[in-house]
Amino acid sequence: MCQLYALTDPGAYRSQARSIRLSGHVTSVRLEQRFWQIVERIAAESSMSPARFISTLHDEVLRERGEVGNLASLLRVVCLNYVQRQLESRAGRETLPAIPDEPAMPVRSPDCHPPPPR
Repeated sequence: MCQLYALTDPGAYRSQARSIRLSGHVTSVRLEQRFWQIVERIAAESSMSPARFISTLHDEVLRERGEVGNLASLLRVVCLNYVQRQLESRAGRETLPAIPDEPAMPVRSPDCHPPPPR
């Protein structure tokens, strides 16, 4: 197993529920801590609290699509989109290559080694 991923801090993927008011109703959203950190960064860059950012996003999606579906999943994808835009910006590229649904080969970092033969 690749140490880069295997040594991930458990605190980063520990899930946490937060209460948020959406359309006048209190609900809770459960995300992993790393996603909450990204939501907080996106909100701060928009001069909003995380709760206000999520409420605004929720309302905009309702207007555009009529329903939100799974809010936690939406937030995770929003976070990934944010990170991708950050990477694209740093790379000086308009877009990065699309992430394939089923890559032909696994992506490995330089410190990863293939598993030993069986």
